[in-house]
Amino acid sequence: MNIRQLFDYDTWTYTYLIWDEKTKEAAIIDTVLGQVERDIQHITQLGLTLKYLLETHVHADHITGAGPLRKKTGAKIVIHKNSGSKCADILTSEGDTFKLGEQEIRVLHTPGHTDNDSTYLIDGAAFTGDALLIRDCGRTDFQLGSNEALYHSITQKLFALPDETIVYPAHDYHGLSQSTIAEEKAFNTRIGAQKSLETFSAIMDNLNLPNPKQIHIAVPGNLKCGNIS
Repeated sequence: MNIRQLFDYDTWTYTYLIWDEKTKEAAIIDTVLGQVERDIQHITQLGLTLKYLLETHVHADHITGAGPLRKKTGAKIVIHKNSGSKCADILTSEGDTFKLGEQEIRVLHTPGHTDNDSTYLIDGAAFTGDALLIRDCGRTDFQLGSNEALYHSITQKLFALPDETIVYPAHDYHGLSQSTIAEEKAFNTRIGAQKSLETFSAIMDNLNLPNPKQIHIAVPGNLKCGNIS
């Protein structure tokens, strides 16, 4: 599997273009509306056929480019069924799989940041969205977030993956691009080093973070798959 990591500086969002080298079938994970032309340029230059637009969750900090990209390419929009999306083509459940050529993508439901977070497992890599970040994790104080659910998702599902699994997050605010499950189990400041649920909850309940700047337009915009015009 080929992986191209792309970055949006305005929202600190990683977008991933992944494709099967033999068939050139591709998927994009977590597009950003302002970067649609960039993504189209990569697809065209690399000779890819975009098959899926995979969303890790309904984002609160940016508007997806999935809808406009679907119009241009015919790719199918994919998001977890808990999102309540009326515009997605495929609503996923735990264990669903998708094929890109000879490669398989498996869905792992990892709620807690929201109730609709999914991690996409592909060929030794985990695209964890906001659930597990590098030395960090997603907040739990809105969009049906839950300390207990996120703790379970990370400790029982993500930390159960092979140690060498590469972690590709949806965001980073410190200049870090990837990690591994082994590193996060050992060094994650919020949930690593076998922290208890009580310790994790105390950390999460005292973050006192401001709301994302775009939350009032991002959530409704993403429930329309980014079709806001």
